[in-house]
Amino acid sequence: MLLRAVPLHWTGLACDLAALLSERDPFRSSSAGKQADLRFRLDALRGDREQTEGSTVDRRTIHRITQTADLWKKQLNQPADRLQSDRPTETGQAGPLLALAYPDRIAQRQKGGDARYLLANGRGAIFAHPDQLASEPYLVIADLDAGSQWARIDLAAPVSLEDIERLYADEIITAEAVVWDERTASVRASRQRRLGALVLSEQALSKPDPALITGALLDGVRRAGVQTLAWTAELEQWRARVQFLRRIEGPDSTWPDLSDDTLRQTLEEWLGPYLDGVTTLDRVQRLDLTEPLRALLAWDQQRDLDRLAPTHFTVPSGSKIRIDYDGQDLPVLPVRLQEMFGSKETPRIAGGKIPLMLHLLSPAKRPVQVTQDLAGFWARAYQDVRKELRGRYPKHHWPENPLAAPPTAKTKRPTQ
Repeated sequence: MLLRAVPLHWTGLACDLAALLSERDPFRSSSAGKQADLRFRLDALRGDREQTEGSTVDRRTIHRITQTADLWKKQLNQPADRLQSDRPTETGQAGPLLALAYPDRIAQRQKGGDARYLLANGRGAIFAHPDQLASEPYLVIADLDAGSQWARIDLAAPVSLEDIERLYADEIITAEAVVWDERTASVRASRQRRLGALVLSEQALSKPDPALITGALLDGVRRAGVQTLAWTAELEQWRARVQFLRRIEGPDSTWPDLSDDTLRQTLEEWLGPYLDGVTTLDRVQRLDLTEPLRALLAWDQQRDLDRLAPTHFTVPSGSKIRIDYDGQDLPVLPVRLQEMFGSKETPRIAGGKIPLMLHLLSPAKRPVQVTQDLAGFWARAYQDVRKELRGRYPKHHWPENPLAAPPTAKTKRPTQ
């Protein structure tokens, strides 16, 4: 900072600033101690204010700072008249000088009411207390704590956009940016002028790269979560059937992993090709997922899915009953007990490898038994269940020998 200040004729101010930053804060009381503006300290150093907003200035610290500043001025070997001429009566150049010393700490105020700043190095900073600097669009932060994501601003000075562009013209880059805008839940495409992480200005792009749009859009989907997409009950069951087959095949299964985590990580592969012309999360969330998801299965898997993990099972009564695959270790077949009369074997799927978990229901469709062993139920538990059901549903037929009785989907015994 000191060397770069010489051709700018800011040498005296630069020495004062450097000395201030090398010593402890000359303000001692709480009120101004909370004010981060370095210009107040420069005023105190030059004797312009003995008191700053009710805070006492530590004269010993001021003396040490003055001595240090004078030493640096001598080391710079500048003529006395030069030092006097570049010593301004106001301290408006403090910010630009700090920008020379700390280019990575040039900071831009973010939208919102809590005065958060983004630094050129990508860090965030915030005032811990109300501060007069909090309305400034740009600051240079000379001192901040090294704490959380939003560091506390302890010392800073304002700097104008014009000064930033003048001092760092060679480091400001122009680039096209296609990013996800969380506020509008859409893709924003613009041509930006940037200094590090700071966007100094931007213009909307009329024809951005479609691949960049898709990438930004998928970033938005990841943030929202794949569970926010248009999952119908039918698709959830389809996914559960595939997951069931993958689970029973074990680690070497060729069936795709359709868990939320894997779908989130592979959005580019299965969802990206279906997003041409889409730029908003709302449109993605209304997209029919049937084709993108089914395309994850090979042709032979699409054929085998209905055979190995059917959606329905036809029970002895002739009823075609939906199998529930969702959230279960084994698929569940909820069926009225009377519809299974005469059947000795538990229904099986997956080429006969996996027995269904039977939820045997009362006429009111309440479970009276859960079993994978239908033959064992008839032999050991049916008579107790029969006694209870005869008392609760006397108009229904509860045969003593269920294996000899015809299955029925009717709710009551036929009248004679």
